[in-house]
Amino acid sequence: MKRICRLLTLLLAAVLSLGTLSACANNAGSGGIQIGIIQLVEHPALDSAREGFLAALENAGIEATIDFQNAQGDITTLATIAQRFVSNDVDLVLAIATPSVQAMAAATDSIPIVGSAITSYERAGVVMSNAAPGGNVTGASDMNPIEEQIRMIFEFVPHLSTLGIVYSTNEANSVYQAEIARDIAESLGLRVVEGTVTTTGDVQQNTLSVAGRVDAIFIPTDNTHADSMSVVGQVSIETRVPVFPGERYMVMGGGVATLSVNYFELGYQSGTMAIQILRGEGDPATMPVQFSHYLTPIVNGFMADELGLVVPAHLVDYIE
Repeated sequence: MKRICRLLTLLLAAVLSLGTLSACANNAGSGGIQIGIIQLVEHPALDSAREGFLAALENAGIEATIDFQNAQGDITTLATIAQRFVSNDVDLVLAIATPSVQAMAAATDSIPIVGSAITSYERAGVVMSNAAPGGNVTGASDMNPIEEQIRMIFEFVPHLSTLGIVYSTNEANSVYQAEIARDIAESLGLRVVEGTVTTTGDVQQNTLSVAGRVDAIFIPTDNTHADSMSVVGQVSIETRVPVFPGERYMVMGGGVATLSVNYFELGYQSGTMAIQILRGEGDPATMPVQFSHYLTPIVNGFMADELGLVVPAHLVDYIE
């Protein structure tokens, strides 16, 4: 009799256990997962990264409650958003752009953070190294092929001897790329003139100042300038000095050409990494930072025509 009672007790425990597991599975599949998305500012590149991330979740069948917060370019707001996600104890955060991941990393060392549209995680101070992040942050980098981008400028401006490099000193990613661009340009025999800004309000005057002293201008992936490319484009037309930005949406906003990262695919990479973390198949501390393998030429046909530039034959198919 005691043996039968013990067997019934074990069977009841097993049934209760199965019920608990089923409830957990249903909870995870019905939006129980909470994901915060912190984005510095809205512009096409960053928006595309977010869309790619969400597409990866959808394709993997991950159902989650998404809390999307846009800081509208304000650093103080980034800190407020980061604290919101910590208070809400979200399961994971997608941080889009360098200031976003810095704000999020400063707010928590326990919530998994996956970055996207971030040039150098090491330079941003949020990982120990790209190969072994060592904490709660990892993600996908939009590091540009800067040497190839600068060499492309020669194809449009054969007489190039002086290159302007303009960037925001408030963005670690931009400072890092500008340093690399300067070294590469000088190694190619170019004289470099730099111009820096801290806000979008500085962009017009700074671009005008640099344009008056150079043959062409290079702008790395820089959120301040990305938000002001219509201004940059107008200065370019007025001064007849072509501008070559670091990514496709900046090109289409007022630049001439570049070799660009595909930001949707970059966001998709970040989403794939997030899925591994959410499923317990990966840990940010040991997940190496990934780099984009999707690079595409892009030419702004309108700007090339306005500036009287000849598009190289091998880039004609990439005119938009």
